[in-house]
Amino acid sequence: MIKKQKLDISAAISRIALFSQLPPEPIRLIAAETRERNLVRGDILFQKGDILAGFFVIVSGQIKLAFASAQGNEKVVEVMGPGQSFGEAVMFMSKPCPVLAQAVTNTTLLQIPKAQVTSVLKSDPDFAQAMLAGMALRLHSLIKDLESYSLRSSAQRVIGYLLQLLPDNANGPADLILPISKQVIASRLNLTPETLSRIFHDLTDLGLIEIKGKVVHVLDVANFKKIDI
Repeated sequence: MIKKQKLDISAAISRIALFSQLPPEPIRLIAAETRERNLVRGDILFQKGDILAGFFVIVSGQIKLAFASAQGNEKVVEVMGPGQSFGEAVMFMSKPCPVLAQAVTNTTLLQIPKAQVTSVLKSDPDFAQAMLAGMALRLHSLIKDLESYSLRSSAQRVIGYLLQLLPDNANGPADLILPISKQVIASRLNLTPETLSRIFHDLTDLGLIEIKGKVVHVLDVANFKKIDI
């Protein structure tokens, strides 16, 4: 059995955008109280209603934030990846979590306690500004999601999601790998799994994509970007 290498928490923290401008001493103070958390796919990090004593930063893997809909189905609010943080707003408000957090894949996180963050916020205005900017970006993303659900068709949401997974310079034929299960993708896009499957089938019939497992082959990226369904 291969022993997992111990994570250098100070180095991991310094690579995160939120902390990248901090000098060594605040990094050291935060790292001293930060805990490494390792989750296996399917593990619950926290439940809806929990009170958080800190927030989380993903080092590797993916975490989904979700809640149960009125119909009893799971609604995925967001899927977070490496370098992203979550739980800051709830931590500062000391309010119950409105969502649960679950590992989509094997995931390593940093759990950063509120006390250390508050201490650095008081002494470093740049860090306070960076944290506010991060939470503002999260709010902006949620507003864009609401706009997408309200104004874009189901097919447009799926096409937009696939385009986000392609490299910016992709041209001609290109492959992308679905990073999460189709069921989670459907929930994230506010669709039923059946609707997502139908749209994938329709795009395949139109000669726009080919799907093999988690690999989606886009036959012509330029044409794919022009689709209006």
